[in-house]
Amino acid sequence: MDLSVIGIIAIILLIGIVKKNGIILVDFAIAAERDRGMTPEEAIRQACLQRFRPIMMTTAAAMMAGLPLALGRGTGSELKQPLGYAMVGGLALSQLLTLYATPVIYLYLDNLQRSLSRSAVARLPHAEI
Repeated sequence: MDLSVIGIIAIILLIGIVKKNGIILVDFAIAAERDRGMTPEEAIRQACLQRFRPIMMTTAAAMMAGLPLALGRGTGSELKQPLGYAMVGGLALSQLLTLYATPVIYLYLDNLQRSLSRSAVARLPHAEI
């Protein structure tokens, strides 16, 4: 199926939904680290457990809205089908990426930040007393 202007609109929609889901997880994890003193691993795990249902409901609602577009036949369906296919297929893939890749990237960036701050502190000149 060709990628049309309508398909590109669906891709932009997907980017927005995936971004929102990732922000929900990361924001919840940062708040848990700061307010409850959790480790990054505990915080992102709690975020995934507690925000799983809202993320799934948002994705399921958008996927169900895309099914009639993807499966529809009749006049004008050739214009709407790329939108439906991009929504349903993209949301299924993006859901997996959100739930599996976001925690991994969060922990990787947290470890990177800690190692960079440690190396920056090690390079500071020590004051002699």
